[in-house]
Amino acid sequence: MENQYTRAVRREGNVPAQNLLREVFRVSDRAWRGIGEIPMSGYALRDEYAEYDAEKIFDVGEIRTQESPLCIAGMILQGLRKPNECPAFGTQCTPEHPLGAPMVSSEGACAAYYHFGEYRMERQS
Repeated sequence: MENQYTRAVRREGNVPAQNLLREVFRVSDRAWRGIGEIPMSGYALRDEYAEYDAEKIFDVGEIRTQESPLCIAGMILQGLRKPNECPAFGTQCTPEHPLGAPMVSSEGACAAYYHFGEYRMERQS
């Protein structure tokens, strides 16, 4: 890989920003929508910054979302299945009524398949 932005980006990256991130955050386990918890895959505020921690201030740290049993978002996010292989794709799950994260955002894999993939061509036939 070759850095095309050498005037602004150095190989070591933005060291002051990296240092600030290390000062304020620690690596922690994190739950990911559609996938579940992945050890050491996220950030949490360090104890010194607890007064700014929204999870503690608003007592939302224990809130868990209920994933639809029809949705295979986790498999799609991991590249194990394609959106059109989901039994809910295009029927129970659409951009207007998404069941999982990949259909929520217009950049999501399911939404992209829905708008621009083979499914669109099948709907027009």
